[in-house]
Amino acid sequence: MALPTGAPTGAAAYLDLAIEAGRQGMRAHRGGPFGAVVVAPDGSVAGEGCNRVTSTNDPTAHAEVTAIRAACAALGSFLLEGCTLYTSCEPCPMCLAAAYWAHVDAIVYGASRADAAAAGFDDAFIYEEIGRPLESRRIPMRRLSVGSAVTLFDEWRAMSDRTPY
Repeated sequence: MALPTGAPTGAAAYLDLAIEAGRQGMRAHRGGPFGAVVVAPDGSVAGEGCNRVTSTNDPTAHAEVTAIRAACAALGSFLLEGCTLYTSCEPCPMCLAAAYWAHVDAIVYGASRADAAAAGFDDAFIYEEIGRPLESRRIPMRRLSVGSAVTLFDEWRAMSDRTPY
C-alpha cells in the first residue's frame, strides 16, 4: 500500500494507511481490526501488515509483527533504524518488544489499549504478568541449569564472524 500520488503526507496520512490495512485485513481475513505500516527514512512505506492470527493460526501474526517482517524483507535488514512504525492501535507487549528488537526510531499509534480492551482485545493481563516475579506468573517458569546452555553464549562470543544485534 502506498500513498496515492498527490496525497497528503505526514504522520496522519501514514496512520490512515495503517488503519486502512487493518480494515482490509479484517474484511479479507476475518481477523482482528489491526493494521500497521513501517515507513522508511525516505518516506516510503517499507512494509505493511494486518492481523493474520486467525487466518494463519499464528498467535504472533499481529499487524505490527507482520509489518516489521515485511519491512525487514524489503529493506534486506533485521534492523529498522531510521524507520517509524505506524499502527492503528497501541502495540501489545509482544509487538512493542518486536519494535524494540527491530530498533525502530518511533511508534505512532491511533487507538489506545483501553479502546482495544473495550472491543474485547484486552492485554492488560500480559502487562501485569510481566511485572510479576517468575514464581507468581500464570505460566510456571523454572530454570533448569545445565552448563551447555551457558556455554552456548561462550561459543557465540568466540565467533569472529557473528552478526551482532
